This record gives sequence, structure tokens and C-alpha cells, in this order.
Amino acid sequence: MNDRIEKRIELKAPVSRVWRALTDYREFGEWFRVKLEGPFAPGQVSRGYITHPGYEHVKWEAVIRKMDPERLFSFTWSHPKSLDKATYSPDYSKEPTTLVEFSLEKTASGTLLVLMESGFDKLPSDRRLEAFRRNDGGWTQQMKNIEAHVAKTS
Repeated sequence: MNDRIEKRIELKAPVSRVWRALTDYREFGEWFRVKLEGPFAPGQVSRGYITHPGYEHVKWEAVIRKMDPERLFSFTWSHPKSLDKATYSPDYSKEPTTLVEFSLEKTASGTLLVLMESGFDKLPSDRRLEAFRRNDGGWTQQMKNIEAHVAKTS
């Protein structure tokens, strides 16, 4: 199993627009489908709840690591043992984390957005593959979501 998920997409929007979609907590919430309590700030915990149908019980909690304007936005987050409503536990803050990094690069027609999530090797072995598969598919969808978001709100 790979320890890293990487997704790339060229967005037909300027870097400043993509940056805003990533780092304005309200915009991030729109395309990521999460209702966040407040703005992102490096070193601070971001909290909220997933709004995707069927997952409204799942808590969002991430520690914002870096916000290098129009270049890099990153956070770490934990992975719950289960997302199933019957077995979900909202307190998974002591679980190992993975690092999510969004990097932006200006291109001739817009912005290259690169998503990388790493650190799956730190997760318990019995949950590692499931977390990787879930997030790999999730990031594929999220890249489509941000593409649609910046296209309609430029």
C-alpha cells in the first residue's frame, strides 16, 4: 500500500480565486461539504460537522498547519475508527493524524492545484487500508467539487 495520496487538477481560475476557495472557511465548507465554526488560522483547531447527506453526525476537526498565501495550505486530521452512525465516536482527537497539503502553481490557463495526503503509515494497521481507500475516493470527488465551485463563483 502506498503511504501517500496525490491528486492534480488544472483549474481555469486565477491562483487568487483558488486560494480563496481553499482558505476562506465558508467557501471551503461549500465545496467540501462541511459547516465550520470559524476562520482558518495556523496553529488553531478548525471544527465543524460534515454536511454530506448521511454523514451529518461526523465531526470535522483539523489543526491548520500552514497558510503560505497563494502557495500552500495544509492541515492535519485524525481518522475515526468508524463513520457508521451506530458505531461512530466523535472523540477521536487522540488518534494518529495524516497531513493534507494543497499547493498552488500558476499556469498559462489558470492554476495547477496539487493535493497530497501523507502519513497513512502512522494509522493502526487494521484501519490503514480502509482510511486510504476512503480518502483516495473522497479526494477524487473533492477535486471535482472545487473545480465546479471555482467555475461557478469566479
